Amino acid sequence: MDLQQRINAFAKLGEFLSQFKTEGIEKNDSVIANDLFFDGLKHQLKLAREHNGWFTEKNIFFSIKSWSNVLTNKNIILWTSKYNFNVVKPKNVAIIMAGNIPLVGFHDFLSVLISGHNVLVKQSSNDKYLLPFLAKYLEIVEPEFKGKIKFTEEKLQDFEAVIATGSDNTARYFEYYFKDKPSIIRKNRNSVAVLSNNETKEQLEALSNDIFRYYGLGCRNVSKLFVPTDYNFDAFFNAVYKWNPIINEAKYANNYDYNKAVYLMSEFDMLENGFLMIKEDESYASPIATLFFEHYDSTSSLQQKLAIDKDKIQCVVANDFSDSEIAFGKTQNPQLTEYADNVDTLEFLLKI
Repeated sequence: MDLQQRINAFAKLGEFLSQFKTEGIEKNDSVIANDLFFDGLKHQLKLAREHNGWFTEKNIFFSIKSWSNVLTNKNIILWTSKYNFNVVKPKNVAIIMAGNIPLVGFHDFLSVLISGHNVLVKQSSNDKYLLPFLAKYLEIVEPEFKGKIKFTEEKLQDFEAVIATGSDNTARYFEYYFKDKPSIIRKNRNSVAVLSNNETKEQLEALSNDIFRYYGLGCRNVSKLFVPTDYNFDAFFNAVYKWNPIINEAKYANNYDYNKAVYLMSEFDMLENGFLMIKEDESYASPIATLFFEHYDSTSSLQQKLAIDKDKIQCVVANDFSDSEIAFGKTQNPQLTEYADNVDTLEFLLKI
């Protein structure tokens, strides 16, 4: 199977996924193998929602739509054109996936297969329904994928490289356990936003999507703001108010109530609007329903701080702050060239 065959297969998967949108499900009879898989995916979506309360229909469909948008022949060819695939000798690559948001491990899955390797997937128990079903679709539209994709719930065996995602604590275990294998070991990361007092209402509304999408559970969710010393949060609170219905969702509301009680009993100073608490804190990882903030004196000093802490940060959302910044509202729509932990997964796979 050559590279173009693999690209074509994933582009067909993108076409299949494009039928499942936040606005509704609309069947397209021209999609390959639809009779076999269309109703089946609807069932898997139902199972995923029932199994994990954080996987709401909106969040699952948002993830699916994001992937359908990037899985086109044009996008995949543009992504892969910068690499040399002729050097690959197929190896078995294990992936240990997280389960914090729907299909969170899909980019690693795509990277391993598009590079020409075989994949051995150990999924999180929180997200175990969608990816195996999509893998079966790939095997139908490109039969040469059969035998190259395996899923396991047992101890990983017979692999030559590994990509593992977990917390800082599990990363230490992974680093020891896989010390004799080529590996990418991912740790905790969070995203931040830098505000300047000059943001428009539209920019702040877009930022609210970076904060609340997936309930803030992803590493690309903004969990902390850096604001000038004289910053007034009124405009920010007005702009994010469109997300206020989130407090009607039980799991989020339970976290909001619990964290609010903790802050009040501890007599912490905070601001809150009925569905979001803002607390001054030097940490990057904030609890659900809480956003941390920290003041900065100058742009240059903040740039130095974020450079020092780069291993803790996935995205920096800002406007005219740095060359690597991400625009407001764009953190949850990564392109194929945007890698977790800023480690080029494809380059790693082509060198093992």
